[in-house]
Amino acid sequence: MMPSPDPAGPSACSPRTLELLRDLIAFDTTSRNSNLDLIHYIRDHLEALGVSSTLVFNEERTKANLYATIGPMDRGGVCLSGHTDVVPVDDQDWSSDPFTLTECDGKLFGRGTADMKGFIAAALAMAPDFLAANLTTPVHYAFSYDEELGCLGVPGLLTQLAGMAVKPRLCIVGEPTRMRVIVGHKGKVALRCRVHGHACHSSLAPQGVNAVEYAAELVSFLRGMGRRFAEQGPFDYDYDVPYTTVHTGVMEGGTARNIVPSDASFEFEIRHLADHPVAPMLKELRDFAKTLEPEMRAVRHDAGFSWETLSDSPALDTPPDSEEVTLVKNLAEQNGHGKVAFGTEGALFTSIANIPAVVCGPGDIEQAHKPDEYVELSELARAERFLHRLRDAAKKGL
Repeated sequence: MMPSPDPAGPSACSPRTLELLRDLIAFDTTSRNSNLDLIHYIRDHLEALGVSSTLVFNEERTKANLYATIGPMDRGGVCLSGHTDVVPVDDQDWSSDPFTLTECDGKLFGRGTADMKGFIAAALAMAPDFLAANLTTPVHYAFSYDEELGCLGVPGLLTQLAGMAVKPRLCIVGEPTRMRVIVGHKGKVALRCRVHGHACHSSLAPQGVNAVEYAAELVSFLRGMGRRFAEQGPFDYDYDVPYTTVHTGVMEGGTARNIVPSDASFEFEIRHLADHPVAPMLKELRDFAKTLEPEMRAVRHDAGFSWETLSDSPALDTPPDSEEVTLVKNLAEQNGHGKVAFGTEGALFTSIANIPAVVCGPGDIEQAHKPDEYVELSELARAERFLHRLRDAAKKGL
């Protein structure tokens, strides 16, 4: 396959990228499903070009990460990273089939167009160009599963990369930033708290342990913690929301108004700044919970709280004056940088494999997870120009 020319104009997007994106969107890789059909499609696409891939599976072998390299294997190079899973479309009112790419008014509609199959398609479309350029510095692909569930899939791949004698010098995560260079994002920890009480008839309420009410006390405590962070910080004004946030998203418990509930649960998350460690926050919450347990156990000896960590992703904080950030700024042809509140796998590349990461990709995060998700054709064209500049830089040697 001959390499494609650079896009002709600011809104032009190569037919190759469109074809690949159309195929990628057709795979329903909602996180509850397997992603293997899509991964095998990418593997076969690269294999047809002479590029071999390594697959790193989950324990059940129902999902896999893919890693591939174009160029020499004895030096670091640049890794282009993206997740293959998407969020559900259940109960969303779409104007078109979410798994059929639909073009209208310069926009491409479909689940995952922005988050983040558009970037994956543009990166894969560049494979023939990378091959034809006889790169001096390699370009790597890293495509993961279960990012939307809390970055659960990529650690298996990163553990392998961490043990390699030669690993990428830099990871570019193509999450939708409208091609802005992002050097930081908040960390996120999500937990489920189960409250174990004791049921009785509501007319005898003091003889029971009301799990819902004790859950509410903890939720209220979390709310107060969030208020304190908003008022007292710490602050990082590179973020739209410049402080750590605390949010309770799910709460369940009780069966009837006249029964003191024996069980309740709630799920909450903390999105924290890089210099605001989350461990002391969780200790503060658990210490408060312990002050409630004597009262609960005075009625029922086994009443109390149990905790389950649902996800734990570190913050990204790449030094903006680093060589890696300077390189990405050159590729993006911009001098500025920013930070975002949403999390990415970039922080895990750094924390697990010690690979610096920068986030930069086509599309707008405002479109992610919504009905009628879309990416603009002009955004894909900007991503293509970014990747053409990466090709030229990697040909000369980064």
